[in-house]
Amino acid sequence: MNVIGGGAMDKNAPIGLFDSGIGGLTVVKAMKKILPNENIIYVGDNKRAPYGPRSPVQIVEFMHEILKFFLTKKVKMAVFACNTMTAYGYEEAKKNYPFLITAMNTGAQQALQSSINKKIGVIATQGAITSKMHEKAIAQINQEADVYAVACHDFVPLIEKGDFVGTKIKEVAKKYLQPLKEKEIKSLILGCTHYPLISSVINEILGSEITLINPAEATAADAKELLRVHNLLKTTQCAGTTEIYFSAELEKSKKLSQMILNNNTDLYKTVEL
Repeated sequence: MNVIGGGAMDKNAPIGLFDSGIGGLTVVKAMKKILPNENIIYVGDNKRAPYGPRSPVQIVEFMHEILKFFLTKKVKMAVFACNTMTAYGYEEAKKNYPFLITAMNTGAQQALQSSINKKIGVIATQGAITSKMHEKAIAQINQEADVYAVACHDFVPLIEKGDFVGTKIKEVAKKYLQPLKEKEIKSLILGCTHYPLISSVINEILGSEITLINPAEATAADAKELLRVHNLLKTTQCAGTTEIYFSAELEKSKKLSQMILNNNTDLYKTVEL
């Protein structure tokens, strides 16, 4: 678990989550499921999405802008809902902020458990693939596992446009996934928080014999455990609130968010980054 502790904080303070667009809402959804009483603030930096092709220096700069925004919101925890940001920014973040920090879980443990032949596929952004964060995490547990990683450049732009099941996303997915299928992988890590949104397309191409690993649930579980350890779980039992901020295209992003979260009552705002 990649987390750090903080000082005395308000148990009823919100939890901040962030990503380069709508993808991190898959983590928000998992958080709301296991921590329904917590107040959540989400930042989707869709104005500068995707982060994957950007330089590590730019990615870290964007991260600091968002985490400084969370400081103004007095969050008790920030959750990296982005693999690329975790790969390049987590180590920097944990040195500079007073709130608890949870990194994006790699899904390595789940992938190994579900892969009989220990052949594991990873699909992620170019940034996450270049960092080898998933390969390293898997090797720490089992050095004999075979890992096949593919950078999927075109997924995030299409998903940000709302193409979850269309002809174009299916064509692109087949191009990326067919080589992995030929490697006879038994599990596939969805190494970008956007990718669970096209899991039906991925399943259609790979078949039911390959298990898809969505690290969003493990990340939410990591966050809950960290809050428990630091005695920071919210004390009031009323349902938590959710504020969602986007850096561009608020109305379009709001519609996509409501589809993902199945909720029309969340508060949506624009954030200047």
